[in-house]
Amino acid sequence: MYSYPLYRPPSEAKSLIIQVTEGCSHNRCRFCTMYKGKSFSVKPNTEIDEQINQLLQWDSTNDRVFLADGNVLCLKTDKLLEIINQVKKSFPNIKRISAYAGPRDLINKTNDELEAIYKAGITMLYVGIESGNDTILTGVDKGATKSEIIEGCLKAQKAGFTLSVMLISGLGGQRLYQKHAIDSAEVVNIIQPSYLSLLTLLIDDNGIEEDLNKAYGYTELSPKEVLEETLMFLKELNLNNTVFRMNHASNYLTLKGILNKDCQSLISKIEKAIEAGVYNDTYLRSL
Repeated sequence: MYSYPLYRPPSEAKSLIIQVTEGCSHNRCRFCTMYKGKSFSVKPNTEIDEQINQLLQWDSTNDRVFLADGNVLCLKTDKLLEIINQVKKSFPNIKRISAYAGPRDLINKTNDELEAIYKAGITMLYVGIESGNDTILTGVDKGATKSEIIEGCLKAQKAGFTLSVMLISGLGGQRLYQKHAIDSAEVVNIIQPSYLSLLTLLIDDNGIEEDLNKAYGYTELSPKEVLEETLMFLKELNLNNTVFRMNHASNYLTLKGILNKDCQSLISKIEKAIEAGVYNDTYLRSL
């Protein structure tokens, strides 16, 4: 039914997944290998119909749907509205439809288009910010600057979307970890997302470290240094009831809370982990 690999956010574990695109339309981020083996394409209506029919047989009462793959919001608005209406018609209990969106996707849509998509039924978007530092964003070939990320996210929120944003701990490396922490906190403070997740950069044998080193002098951080960067980031935050999660398989430590309410508690847990030298084993960290 699906074209693998297939990814979804941890919070969508119980959602039905409908794969309406394959891969990522950008697919140039140097740190990301999720869709490197896929060429971007839009699933034909017949395949989407087949997925929906199979899902109806499996779980017709589920009230959540996640639209995959990488950045469904890149689709033409008319096509996206058609898919949303089809999903809502097939699953009458639907309360939430969500999807990944890139900052550039949000900028490229008009305000009217975003409002139409929201009113049609997609109410939550997962946006990979990765970093708030332009040197890093350019180096990883994110395809959006700090100001463009802010513009796209605020535009989406104005249209009504709930935003869950993601940052990548360790992406600045030894040279830029301070700027990565401080600039990323600045972006998040401006956006004030409903949800914030920290993932941690995974270095494998696919030449990622070498590519990042050539791009902006990246050198990998140790687990202790990644958590020290996280401390710096948390201390710079000024958020109002943002749900915070650091529970991805890539993380060295698992944390959750509400920011800024639980900030001091989270900081204390990180400091204790650093002092004890207790981190998630490297071999257990993966996508």
